[in-house]
Amino acid sequence: MSQTDFADGIGQDQSLEERILSGLDTEQRVVASTLTGPLCVLAGAGTGKTRAITHRIAYGVHAGVYKPQQVLAVTFTARAAAEMRTRLRDLGVAGVQARTFHAAALRQLQFFWPQAIGGPLPGLLDHKATLIADAARRLRLSTDRAAIRDLASEIEWAKVSMLTPDTYLAKTAGRTEPAGFDFTTIARLFQAYEDVKTDRNVIDFEDVLLITIGILQEDPRVAATVRAQYRHFVVDEYQDVSPLQQRLLELWLGDRQELCVVGDSSQTIYSFTGATSSHLLEFTRKFPDADVVKLVRDYRSTPEVVKLANDLLAARTKEVDAAAARREVLGGVAPAKKSVRDSWARPLELIAQREPGPPPSFEEFTDDEAEAAGTARKIKALVDGGVPASQIAVLYRTNGQSEAYEQALAAAGIGYQLRGGERFFARREVRDAVLQLRAASRTSNDGDVPQLVRDVLSSLGYSVKAPQSSGAVRERWESLAALVALADEVSAARVQVPGATFTLADFVSELDERAAAQHAPTVEGVTLASLHSAKGLEWDAVFLVGLSEGLMPISFANTEEGVDEERRLLYVGITRARKHLALSWSTARTPGGRASRKPSRFLDGLRPNSTAAASGGPGARPKRRKAAAPAQCRSCGQMLGSGAERKVGRCAECPPTYDEATFETLREWRLKVATESGVPAFVVFTDATLVAIAESKPANTRQLSAVAGVGASKLERYGEAVLEIINGSTDSS
Repeated sequence: MSQTDFADGIGQDQSLEERILSGLDTEQRVVASTLTGPLCVLAGAGTGKTRAITHRIAYGVHAGVYKPQQVLAVTFTARAAAEMRTRLRDLGVAGVQARTFHAAALRQLQFFWPQAIGGPLPGLLDHKATLIADAARRLRLSTDRAAIRDLASEIEWAKVSMLTPDTYLAKTAGRTEPAGFDFTTIARLFQAYEDVKTDRNVIDFEDVLLITIGILQEDPRVAATVRAQYRHFVVDEYQDVSPLQQRLLELWLGDRQELCVVGDSSQTIYSFTGATSSHLLEFTRKFPDADVVKLVRDYRSTPEVVKLANDLLAARTKEVDAAAARREVLGGVAPAKKSVRDSWARPLELIAQREPGPPPSFEEFTDDEAEAAGTARKIKALVDGGVPASQIAVLYRTNGQSEAYEQALAAAGIGYQLRGGERFFARREVRDAVLQLRAASRTSNDGDVPQLVRDVLSSLGYSVKAPQSSGAVRERWESLAALVALADEVSAARVQVPGATFTLADFVSELDERAAAQHAPTVEGVTLASLHSAKGLEWDAVFLVGLSEGLMPISFANTEEGVDEERRLLYVGITRARKHLALSWSTARTPGGRASRKPSRFLDGLRPNSTAAASGGPGARPKRRKAAAPAQCRSCGQMLGSGAERKVGRCAECPPTYDEATFETLREWRLKVATESGVPAFVVFTDATLVAIAESKPANTRQLSAVAGVGASKLERYGEAVLEIINGSTDSS
């Protein structure tokens, strides 16, 4: 049963407001029609929370309760904000501000800085690494890139926790000393970093919120202006707010209560960034008269997937209750009465609304290579059976696990895309397409927009039928086909809005907005992503791989809170699947290696022929060595967040350091080789590997072999040609 089923049979004589509510289930309708006062929506995975809150805003505007310009909807990623704006526009509501906390604060800071502070706004620091290194030198501290990365993370945690160099030491109890430095030294470094920023007249991302908070606290005129502008607030993913973001929200609100928050404590997976679910769990303490609505109807996943997700969290609930009972018996006290927060902290039990599907599969492999190959075989069977590759994902705990799956999928002839890899709107063919569409919109703005898009893109290689070749030509076609499909999707949504028009210029504006938010359309290819980066997404088929102790939970999760967060991370992974779900692990890292790995403790009692573990806390399984530190960017020192970034050795946000002409020559060479061989271009080398080659400029085969993605066979087949392109020679010493 899909969410859209509720819209069937809507009469044409209904008002727009009635039609907005008619498409919602009972609980969603309560959310959408509760327009005033504090409202807390506890929304489980797949329960249509975004649908509920966007319809609430649209209903409020069309009913005359809200003015669009006085509504501020806040979420945590630019992509989610862009999606919210798109949905609101499709519901006939324009003018509502849907932004991230940082984007909203920066907009206000840029406006109020001249009158509140005076002079030009300081420059915004993209990365902390350089300034932290300078601060360390001032203190004569020896640091490397890994240490700088860890120190940057610690300073960010301190700032979002609203700590200063003076108050930092008092809040370090129970924390692990980062980068091998004692906390007193880190406090001194924190202060030195702030001094360097002042000397260079720059601010960082946390300062944007801190300074905005300071201005709102100290200048009543500014606070009054902001509160007059925004009268209604919606906060999505409320379980992820930090103390800093919560304080800013409180200042935006003032003494008013026009706040709607949406969240799920079972999906709190970012505590390492300072996020805490305590604000969600204590909402009714702050607002005793708040309405509370629970969304538990899961429209995303089959009953089999939903049951596994419920069972995973229920196992932990039983452990907590049993431990509490033991403590009460040993202490000779009566069972304590559960508080409101205790009941809220209990996971929502989802109720599946879809038809039954296949049961989740559990499989053990001998090593990582065998696991990757087995996963690729299953994916090929799904694709051959009609499941689009774009509706399949492989999710893992760390980005370093992606390479084995890249190789296995390439060997199986299956296209893939790394989430966090090459950005869709940065692709050459997409840039060319947008330019052509923009030019066409100036002269051909009338007519059927999807057909106009097809006509324009046909000159760039688009055709109704996909090309027979499987190389770079196919990759180019798939990018253009994604734009055509997006034109169909957006046009279909816009025509549902009475009185709305949709022109080619409107579609180009949609592309510009999506490019700014990196809100890419769907491209054919299996998605490879970390569990953290998969939050908010969904696929027909999901493969959760590497589910062994030391990886899930990760080895450094050595506290009860840390292990609980790892369980929630696995829960997020399970609930990404609509129909097909496969869970797997290997007993050894390499072929022929010692089979010392065990399946994750979280699978005890869930996988066949297993029993529930006695405890899900630390110590339930033997501790393993701490995982190796992740790679860091060669430019800024920040932790690299994807397999593509690790290959290149540089953050996606940092500017490339390669020669554009050299990179284009490598791409042209790859296209020629792929075409001659009749294989997809990425089988020769992925774009990430080409960038890594162009940036590292290897002088010989030894240096070329050190580039991630260049194995022995590729070195033998392509090494000489690549070195000739890079160096103009064939030196292979």
